[in-house]
Amino acid sequence: MQQRRPVVLVFAGLDPSGGAGLAADIVAIAAQGAHALPVITALTVQDNDRVFAVEPVAPDLLRRQAQALIDKMLISAVKIGIPGSAANAAVIAQLIAQLRLARPSLPVVLDPVLASGHGDVLSTGDAVLALAPLLALTTVIVPNGPEAAALGGEEHVLAQGCKHVLVTGGHGDGEEVLNRWLDAGGGEQAWRWPRLPGAFHGSGCTLASAIAARLALGQPLAEALALAQSYCHAALAGAYAIAPGQLIPQRFND
Repeated sequence: MQQRRPVVLVFAGLDPSGGAGLAADIVAIAAQGAHALPVITALTVQDNDRVFAVEPVAPDLLRRQAQALIDKMLISAVKIGIPGSAANAAVIAQLIAQLRLARPSLPVVLDPVLASGHGDVLSTGDAVLALAPLLALTTVIVPNGPEAAALGGEEHVLAQGCKHVLVTGGHGDGEEVLNRWLDAGGGEQAWRWPRLPGAFHGSGCTLASAIAARLALGQPLAEALALAQSYCHAALAGAYAIAPGQLIPQRFND
């Protein structure tokens, strides 16, 4: 009998460029040895640089996509990208609460994607407000510096019930990228990575999905964070071009 792979239930948007969103999530999760269950939250019009339009999936269709999977499969972790709308975020929160009735410790990783690299909005309405019902259910949130600031800072996020915050420093300056992990108990740990040249499409998706997959495999959070960052840095170091503009991370294992 073949060994069953752990599965990660993924809520994210569909990026036609194949660089971010569900396309990134599927490959990054597979590269860790888990399997993605991609639930579409929104359709987008975008390339590897810009987002031109976002069309949220209807909340009932979002629920039905996920429920069909939940009814049959043992969910080992959840990864959330853009919910697309406040109504969709509320549905995702309800589904997580449902899952945690059977598994209270189910890991949930939230990538709070508020805008593209060029500042294009990725959610209808107030994207920060839309994330509010998800914060208290999140095991670890993975914002970049601007996203953390938009959410009110790391301490504010932890005060909303989120247990762990990993703030990435890719938007900063200097020769090194500083990623900081803070937890609700006051603990803190940092990792430093050489800053790579260029801009990347879907780096946040890659990191958050790798963390979720590592947690689905049963790895402790500290180990999952370290290994996911190492994987993400290697993916960015091997990034390739499909057009002028942002590069696509090389998410496949060698």
